Amino acid sequence: MALTALAVILAPLLIVLTMPRVVVADAELAKISRPKRVVPKAELPQVEPVELAALPMDKAREFNAAIPFSTAPNPAARPFVITGSPDDQARAVDCLAAATWYEAGDDAVGQRAVAQVILNRMRHPAFPKTVCGVVFQGQERRTGCQFTFTCDGAMTRAPSAAAWVRAREIARIALNGGVERKVGHSTHYHTDWVVPYWSASLDKVAEIHTHLFFRWTGWWGTPPAFRRGYAGAEPVIAKMAWLSPAHAVAGAADPALAMIDGVVDPASIPDAAIPKPATSGDANTFHVALDRKLGEEGFAALAIRTCGERPYCKFLGWSDPRKVPPAGAALTPAQLESMSFSYLRDQAQGYGKALWNCTEYKRPSPVQCMRRAPAAVAPPAPAEPSAAKRAAAPDGLAGVRRKGEVAPPMVSVPVPQPSPAPNSAPSRPRSN
Repeated sequence: MALTALAVILAPLLIVLTMPRVVVADAELAKISRPKRVVPKAELPQVEPVELAALPMDKAREFNAAIPFSTAPNPAARPFVITGSPDDQARAVDCLAAATWYEAGDDAVGQRAVAQVILNRMRHPAFPKTVCGVVFQGQERRTGCQFTFTCDGAMTRAPSAAAWVRAREIARIALNGGVERKVGHSTHYHTDWVVPYWSASLDKVAEIHTHLFFRWTGWWGTPPAFRRGYAGAEPVIAKMAWLSPAHAVAGAADPALAMIDGVVDPASIPDAAIPKPATSGDANTFHVALDRKLGEEGFAALAIRTCGERPYCKFLGWSDPRKVPPAGAALTPAQLESMSFSYLRDQAQGYGKALWNCTEYKRPSPVQCMRRAPAAVAPPAPAEPSAAKRAAAPDGLAGVRRKGEVAPPMVSVPVPQPSPAPNSAPSRPRSN
């Protein structure tokens, strides 16, 4: 009897002492290392905003590595086959393709895993019932969106044409029965160099490259929880209009405005406030003295109202009216440097972007800031080549820099230009 009683006491103690645990080294980690709470079936689990702990990369990776993988079964999700009108299906494909490319780059394995997480969410009652609704959940916030690319300005960068074709094909496969088995019923993921506050409270089930995948604990992470039907009617997402014709419908907001918080409706700008073109020979370029009373978001509304239906338009503004170039005059480097706001639209390139002088107007994201021109540094005068060397130079190659010659420094100016499409996704921390 005594031995039996002792075994009853020691067994739970032994389990507690030997079970894997996350080592908490400081106060910041202590806030993350909260005990797992198994949400009962009668209570819908809370979808927490993405908030990252302030940890250096090495400490974040150490913390993530200390979280053990779940030993419970990890069954694959059921195949999903999309329904709805052709327009709704096209919007779903493009929303899913955008999420996979911005989140995983031009990597097919990572893209398939991201697509599976999105479809898992769409079938779970804690999330929206459409693909675009899941992807762009919380997009109106500066922080706290569910997929960070939708609210951090990343969408001002575009995939290459070939990468976009590949991403859309992966999206189509996922929406027509393709399943990424390894991630199972994961509804969350993050890169291994960041730590969201929810990470230690969920079950870690898979690792793909640098991404870790998680599901809810208890019943809400099991296959029966993922039984909700698909709504079918995909919303139009204004932020997708420049990238996806399926989202570029009548009434969709200008994509440049879609990137800005607290925007002013361009329709509120009166006709009397619309400036005239900078020159009589160029109806698409405007040099404008900005009224500070409009506010910095109002500058974007004025630019879009001014550009109207023009497929190409350049709007350059100065808060100091003394800096505005006279009509017909060329811009000087000093005027470019003192510019307060710019807007460029080029529909042929699928481009529309508003930029501010962030030394004058503080913006929530650096992607909304003009690039400032570096100070010009006079190059050292090159030594005069000898007559023999001059004679040896090949004819017609004066622009080729030879050994011993010094190239003059490049000086950039803050005129907005369409950004070249990158070949891979930006290397930024991702979490969902």
